[in-house]
Amino acid sequence: MATKNNKKNVSLGKPMVAGVAYRAPAGTALPTDATAALAAAYECVGFLGEDGITNATDTDNTTINDMGGVQVINEISSYAETYQFIMIETRVESLKARYGSGNVTATGDGDANTLTVLHTMPDGESCVWVFEILMTGNRVKRIIIPDATISEVGDITYSSTDVIGYDVTYSANPSDLIDGATSKEIIAPLSNAANKALKQALHAAA
Repeated sequence: MATKNNKKNVSLGKPMVAGVAYRAPAGTALPTDATAALAAAYECVGFLGEDGITNATDTDNTTINDMGGVQVINEISSYAETYQFIMIETRVESLKARYGSGNVTATGDGDANTLTVLHTMPDGESCVWVFEILMTGNRVKRIIIPDATISEVGDITYSSTDVIGYDVTYSANPSDLIDGATSKEIIAPLSNAANKALKQALHAAA
């Protein structure tokens, strides 16, 4: 048990080198730890904007007063959780995350593909999200959302001074896969091998 402050536990939240946000179809098996490689079904949506990921909660309270006006109950009666971020790569994975899997088609391979996108009302498609966060002190946080549905989208600006970004907010819905919770996070130290691979990736990216 900790008995004093420890600055080693103070952390920034940075993206992993390979990617930070991964999306998979509903029902895809969830990761069970923080460091094992994700299954192939999890597709990286590319770089996110500099503001990163915002995890917000919304609660309502029920209050009850007695006949003398004294508050006797004040408790949370509703709870909702969302994740908001801006995808700044235009690629099939990010477009599916913004417009829905059934509204995006790709022909060709790699950078030579042609993308066709239908703009329409979201259909409530459920998917799984995993966020990979690199923490200070060679630790990693893996956030898992088993049942996510898009609840809000932001404007897209086309100009010579702004990046084209796809601003989405996903609702994290309660899931029996994580005991009725809306999301789950696992924090663990990077193994020596994983830490070495990370340093090599950082060196290669420099």
